[in-house]
Amino acid sequence: MSTFTGRSLFHAHPKSLPVCTLLIAVLLIQKAGAARFLPEGSPLQFHFYDKSCPNVEKIVRQVVSSAVASEARMAGSLLRLHFHDCFSIAGVIEGEQEALPNANSVRGFEVVDAIKAALEQECPGIVSCADILALAARDSVAVSGGPSYPVQLGRRDSLTANRELANKNLPGFNFNVTDLVAAFANVGLSARDMVALSGGHSIGKARCNTFAARLTPDPQDPTALSSSYSSLLHQQCPAGAASDALVDLDVTTLIQFDNAYYSNLLSNRGLLHSDQVLYSTPGATRDLVNLYAQSNSAFAKDFSVAMLKMGSITPPTGSEGQVRNQCGYVNA
Repeated sequence: MSTFTGRSLFHAHPKSLPVCTLLIAVLLIQKAGAARFLPEGSPLQFHFYDKSCPNVEKIVRQVVSSAVASEARMAGSLLRLHFHDCFSIAGVIEGEQEALPNANSVRGFEVVDAIKAALEQECPGIVSCADILALAARDSVAVSGGPSYPVQLGRRDSLTANRELANKNLPGFNFNVTDLVAAFANVGLSARDMVALSGGHSIGKARCNTFAARLTPDPQDPTALSSSYSSLLHQQCPAGAASDALVDLDVTTLIQFDNAYYSNLLSNRGLLHSDQVLYSTPGATRDLVNLYAQSNSAFAKDFSVAMLKMGSITPPTGSEGQVRNQCGYVNA
């Protein structure tokens, strides 16, 4: 995925600093419900705001639902924002919107600001921006037809950001399988998690410059686009990398969160190189693509588990960090 420890991605403002923090937990989604396995003494809880801000999830869902109804693309944008934020690691105070994998790709800050404003009216100074991002990502998936999984809460907003570490840790759209597995392993996620999270590309869009090199494919390249899909993309990106057009990441079910993303890979219709290599490279990732292409329920289960795991990378909690008054700025 090119598209998410002390997180540092809230770049809408020039002084933007990390907000996303991840939870240490594994959630197994079962047909009969959710079996939850939390480390003993985990400061993150599924009902963290039950007393201090009981309407938090209702408020987040309302704002996200309205935003996605107004612009379907926003669902993918909020999910991408959470992912990128989660793959950023805190360091010095330096906004990360210029990080290479983020450049001109992250958006949705105004929706997070709207959520924060609504929550500040309901329960001032209680809900962190980090928790808002985690909930907004879940709700973006749910309102697009995907799974709605429980989210642990109780993160604090971190105080620092590091653009260099964002460049290092964010997976790139030209990564091969080895690169992808290493990038996810670097933050404690497995190859299975990586393939499941790549299914986030079931929704959202990408600019032509992220895949322009694929418009002139090498016939010997197993990741080469199918001829029909390549022709369609040439029409959508007539100037190649110079085109500023946006193209749907999933050519089949454009705004529906489902397993069609994986079915596309079976016929070489993965928009990004980092998408198509999951199937075109023999091995475990190909087996998982086949599994998810055949079973939407298997994909939904593994995606939910991976999202909870992705939300588990050293979050500031307790007295660490702060709860920001505005998500784009550290409090004075």
